[in-house]
Amino acid sequence: MSHPPGIRTWSELRAFALSLGLPKVEDAVSWGNPNLKAHGKMWCWWSPYVDAAIFKGTREEREVLLDANPDTFVMHPHYANTGLTLVAAGRIDPDWAEARLRRTWRDMAPKRWLASHDAGQG
Repeated sequence: MSHPPGIRTWSELRAFALSLGLPKVEDAVSWGNPNLKAHGKMWCWWSPYVDAAIFKGTREEREVLLDANPDTFVMHPHYANTGLTLVAAGRIDPDWAEARLRRTWRDMAPKRWLASHDAGQG
């Protein structure tokens, strides 16, 4: 049984990320390319070099993902010296993307703001 394709475009990723309802997320343009910023920092975007979404992470995580599933997790030389993870268009699993976006959003939040935010959700 085949599964429906994952997120395929920047428009779909943007809509998906915004649907998470996380505060302090806004549309932005950096280096001429649209992206979403969280807490004023680039949070997720689409690569201008390869048809793939870009998520923040670590080099170690990226290497594990690349080894485990090279059809889904891809690389472009422009990103080799970063901790960014590229996920091929149509192969972006929404559950994986949600977990990664939520974790990155929390990691990027100023600690004092995050403590206040978490207290308000209690």
